[in-house]
Amino acid sequence: MARECEISGLKPIVGNIVSHSNVKTKRRFMPNLVRVTLRSDALERSFPMRIAAKTLRTIDKHGGLDGYLAKTRDDKLSAKALKIKRDIEKQAEGAEA
Repeated sequence: MARECEISGLKPIVGNIVSHSNVKTKRRFMPNLVRVTLRSDALERSFPMRIAAKTLRTIDKHGGLDGYLAKTRDDKLSAKALKIKRDIEKQAEGAEA
């Protein structure tokens, strides 16, 4: 299982541990992934996902999964999140007609 957020695409990044004597040693900064089930109000479905805690706080801030996907640019989203976003947009177009 890849260490990647299924919504935002956040992955491990590389950096250095710097000691007191200024010796640099490579290390990886891993995202804090949590397994959650997010509910889409527009689709009336739940989606089990493994997302970063940082992304979960942002989803809460935007008022849920639908609000987060609506306010986030497509190039910042993963493929799974883009599919959900497109399904929500189709549902909204169908409701308007």
